[in-house]
Amino acid sequence: ILGNWIDNAVKYTPAGGRIVVTAETVNDRCKVSVADTGVGIPEKDLSHVFERFYRVDKARSRQMGGTGLGLAIVKHLVQAHGGEVGVTSESGHGSQFFFTIPTKQEKVPT
Repeated sequence: ILGNWIDNAVKYTPAGGRIVVTAETVNDRCKVSVADTGVGIPEKDLSHVFERFYRVDKARSRQMGGTGLGLAIVKHLVQAHGGEVGVTSESGHGSQFFFTIPTKQEKVPT
């Protein structure tokens, strides 16, 4: 998960930009985020970035080797651990991807 997000942040943040990884506990959940000062994501694309094969900038993604699967895989991994994913972004000003997962393992009914 972090490998995908950090890789994306490096790809889409120009030289001299900043990438920050944080983790904190919020109400019995662990929240992890990767924020950057990169190119950002247009508002119209935000609700789609976790969909399979979705690319914000198709030409640029192909150039950089993206398939449009990374964020979809991340979403499913987080959900498999009882968590949620999200993103905030402003085009031209960077993005923050985050996920939360429970800090306590819940008992699964047998």
